[in-house]
Amino acid sequence: MFDSGVGGLSVLRALLAELPGTRFVYLADSAFAPYGERDAAEVSQRTHRVASYLRKAHAIDALVLACNTATAIAIDSLRKDHPDLPIVGVEPALKPAVGLSQSGCIGVLATRGTLESPRFSVLRKRLMSQVTGPLRFLCQSCDGLAAAIERNDDSAIQTLCERYTLALRDAAGPDLDAVVLGCTHYPFAMSALTRLLGSSVTLVDTAVPVARRTREVLGLMPAAPGTSVPPPVLLATRDPQALEQAASRWLGLLTTARLVHP
Repeated sequence: MFDSGVGGLSVLRALLAELPGTRFVYLADSAFAPYGERDAAEVSQRTHRVASYLRKAHAIDALVLACNTATAIAIDSLRKDHPDLPIVGVEPALKPAVGLSQSGCIGVLATRGTLESPRFSVLRKRLMSQVTGPLRFLCQSCDGLAAAIERNDDSAIQTLCERYTLALRDAAGPDLDAVVLGCTHYPFAMSALTRLLGSSVTLVDTAVPVARRTREVLGLMPAAPGTSVPPPVLLATRDPQALEQAASRWLGLLTTARLVHP
């Protein structure tokens, strides 16, 4: 599995709970983070290059794109190039949010790359056509937030969360009752977002559904309680110590990360 940086650790956390006993290789393409603020051609190139590296160097049985932007831009072409490899992507949890919302007024916090992708547009339009009641998706690009989470910059995270949640509130008025976290980095700003949006707004991310889908794709049954968990292999294309620290802080993993150059 890979992400542009440490955000995909939110998905790894769910995968470790869903598939104990499974060997995971996590690559943070931190030399190019965040993907959401790069152009589509570069994101596609990096996605294909990293996927090929993981296949050749680690003999993976499946690939999880733990990045909304990489999924939105490159998953279709990746599946075409690797038809024998099960590939699971992540995308903003719009459909679960529709089921949770009482008002039909749903905010979406995501990167510019995700929101501007054709795949996101198709997803939104499909849901709009399927729902008979009132439904609004208020989309807010969050420039800089993923990068601030990469740096573990609490001050910047707070400032940016304030800016973007205020923009959502101004656009939605009092009806906002669900907000989709459309980037795998954003669950690591959950505490700030919860304080700013309040308990009446449900925050929706995709980590648990992605983990369940991965188990289904692999045809694995949940492991028995107490199954030993081999430590994930952690790889980074820049500053592996930052990945180690993030894995320790958010997942409680004490694993050495290694620098690689796919």
